[in-house]
Amino acid sequence: MTQLNIAIVGATGAVGREMIKDLAESKLPDFKLGLFASPRSRGVKVPFRGHSIEVQSFSPEALRGFRYIMMSAGGAFSREHSRGLVAAGSTVIDNSSAWRMDPSTPLVVPEVNPEVLRSDQPQLIANPNCSTIQMVVALKPLQDLFGLDMVQVATYQSVSGTGQKGISELAAQLEAQMKFQDPEPKAYAQPILFNCLPGIDVFDAEGHCYEEVKMVQETRKILGLPQLEVLATTVRVSTFHCHGEVVHVRLKRAVSRKEALDALRDAPSVVLVEDDDHKALPTPRSTAGDPRVFVSRVRLMHGQSTSHWLQFWNVADNLKKGAATNAVQILEKLVGAVH
Repeated sequence: MTQLNIAIVGATGAVGREMIKDLAESKLPDFKLGLFASPRSRGVKVPFRGHSIEVQSFSPEALRGFRYIMMSAGGAFSREHSRGLVAAGSTVIDNSSAWRMDPSTPLVVPEVNPEVLRSDQPQLIANPNCSTIQMVVALKPLQDLFGLDMVQVATYQSVSGTGQKGISELAAQLEAQMKFQDPEPKAYAQPILFNCLPGIDVFDAEGHCYEEVKMVQETRKILGLPQLEVLATTVRVSTFHCHGEVVHVRLKRAVSRKEALDALRDAPSVVLVEDDDHKALPTPRSTAGDPRVFVSRVRLMHGQSTSHWLQFWNVADNLKKGAATNAVQILEKLVGAVH
């Protein structure tokens, strides 16, 4: 059997580094890993499975011969290069927003819609938005058993969703605050330290920010429900890692709390926390670094024993299941189907 060749483009970024960790811990058969980034990262040595791999400068020619390429270098970069890499014979799993709503590009969460993957030919596959991934993982069992009429979500998203510059900004503002200096915003329009910024990315003419539009459109595409009503409000908060979400779902039929808990308890990648003790509830701090989606505070409309409405708290590491882990799981599905 020919040895697998896998490349990561954007290997020194926040998501790229998590991809390396997840690949090191994966059950993929023996493979050769190539790491690529911008010229300023050339020569950086990254530990991997007991040895080190030197980061190379990206060029289309340097990627020739890699069967699978995991791309985490931004939307503009992906639009410039991904299609060409597929034409040259590689399957590209892209972490940016560039191709997610392209009708010909599958948008994949393996626990939700693995059937859209094609394993027998080079292709471009889109990795969904971080906040969308963790939500649809929890919605899928509810969709299958009860049907979905409407989803309302409010997010509490960490600064790592902005990448290394977001992490650095919060750290710098914390340091400045300890010195009794005013925090200076650069990555964000206002200081993020001890703050909540009620909008992520640019706003459209109707008042929706781009992060909200992504959650609406991607949820519909992944779940195969183009008419599903989705109301999203996305908020950046001063945590380093993990996104929290308050999710309200209107189901097609009324359910009991027990039915809802039973559905979520056995869902792939979901950790259902049924204990309502404050010390047991999952938080961004307690779930950082974990590749799973944590669901808790599952409840119906107050005072009702059955209801069409269900609400819950959902938290996951946006760099793990929200990005790197999901991409590696897509890769595992493809490799498993071929081999």
